[in-house]
Amino acid sequence: MAYVNQARPDYGGFVFAPSRRQVSYKQAAVLRARLAGGIMPVGVFVDAPLADLAALYKDGIIAMAQLHGREDEAYMAELKSLCGGEIPLIKTLILGRDSLEGASFPRGADYFLLDSGSGSGTAFNWDLLKGLTIPKPWFLAGGINLDNIEEAMACMPFAIDVSSGAETGGVKDGEKILRLVEKTRSSEGP
Repeated sequence: MAYVNQARPDYGGFVFAPSRRQVSYKQAAVLRARLAGGIMPVGVFVDAPLADLAALYKDGIIAMAQLHGREDEAYMAELKSLCGGEIPLIKTLILGRDSLEGASFPRGADYFLLDSGSGSGTAFNWDLLKGLTIPKPWFLAGGINLDNIEEAMACMPFAIDVSSGAETGGVKDGEKILRLVEKTRSSEGP
């Protein structure tokens, strides 16, 4: 957590979906209490019960939700209702390495996250984004690391989402976190 607070990314993700990165409610509460102000705590979910997400939001553990499952318009509308209409939602669109077929942009989302697959650590063909009209601000994820972050930023996303690219041996690497955030900050305009 110290490296995240030192690096000051715009967002910090707490993974509640089943994975090797999964945290419990209690662990997330402890991490959230240690998270520096100005870093948006984002909960990462896959088809989670609505009440669980709403509780995390109402308890101030998350301020935004990233949805990686089959969450549809009705799910997003109900979640917003449970959270007083205020929780920002990022809907993940899983894009094939060489195809944008089937990509749809749900109206209930506030942002989109374009990824090659939940937690795969593999980039899709970013050239496919050229000429694509994305109706809302979007995050780019999947296989982003120190070697290709400049190429990822050249795609002009609203934000970059890095997970495995900030790890060494499956564990978050403080130096990589610092360098990744530094690289994004150094390329930002005035």
